[in-house]
Amino acid sequence: MKTKFTFTVTFLLSFFVLSAQNKQQEIVIIGTMHTVPKIVKKSYKPMLKFAKKYKPEAIYVEAPMASDSISWQYLKNGWSKGYQKFYKLSDSLQKKFNYNDSQFNATINKDFSKMNNVDLDYLIKCFIYKRDHGNYELYSYIKKYGVNGVKKPTRHEDGDLTYKLALYMNHKTVINIDDQQTNKKYHDAWGKCSKEGVSNGNNAANSKLYKKNYNSAIFPAIFRGLGKHTNKRKSLQQLHDMASFSYVVKDTEGCKQGRKYFDERNMRIAKNISSQVVKSKKKRNVVIIGAAHVIGLEKEFKENYPNFKVILMKDY
Repeated sequence: MKTKFTFTVTFLLSFFVLSAQNKQQEIVIIGTMHTVPKIVKKSYKPMLKFAKKYKPEAIYVEAPMASDSISWQYLKNGWSKGYQKFYKLSDSLQKKFNYNDSQFNATINKDFSKMNNVDLDYLIKCFIYKRDHGNYELYSYIKKYGVNGVKKPTRHEDGDLTYKLALYMNHKTVINIDDQQTNKKYHDAWGKCSKEGVSNGNNAANSKLYKKNYNSAIFPAIFRGLGKHTNKRKSLQQLHDMASFSYVVKDTEGCKQGRKYFDERNMRIAKNISSQVVKSKKKRNVVIIGAAHVIGLEKEFKENYPNFKVILMKDY
């Protein structure tokens, strides 16, 4: 009888271990509003609560990958003053900073609470040297606000959601997955599409969709529900349609080009996420990204990466 009981227990334990090992890798996508107005400054609070409850094993952020030389070639003189400044710092440190892998690992493996300013300054320099913008921002945030994060809302996804989640989960790094290789071409196409749309009804259609999206968000925003509202499929689709020029009543060359570059960016972001998730072998992954990208990413995953279980925040 004892032998039979031992066999049963062993069998059940083996079954549960095997089930855990074979569990499909999961990707939850949270669409953000980037920076929100002061009047709705606490909009990220419910989103942080959701993310904490989900307990991700890895956090993916909308920041350029360090190895993406094509994006950085554009960004060093591109649209963002912040990225321009970061690139110059990185370029300078790569010429003179004495990076040591053993020292870096020893420092980053310390508990957050035991990292002093010397440690944080060193890690910040290391991430600048590595051209790792997401983690440069994370450790700059920790140095400025401490290991509990800022108390007052920053009104931005990183300060109110991403980095607070990383600290809560004790994640020493976030993972960069953005792609901005064709952003200049996208913005040029946007301008072209706008000029073409003056007389053919496209700009009027865009304005109508924008007002519809804006007006529908007013009531949820008043009651701290802007984040949840933004992540509703209807809202995500409207944002996708505006960013991808899918609202047009007459397709023009500029609109077609803009759609092409937007879709290609989502395609490359999905590829970046996929490669990192596979490499990590982690089961619970969260992607924090601008809401306009969510529908496009979901489509890319369904069509090209069916091995992942992809869930939108509102559907979880």
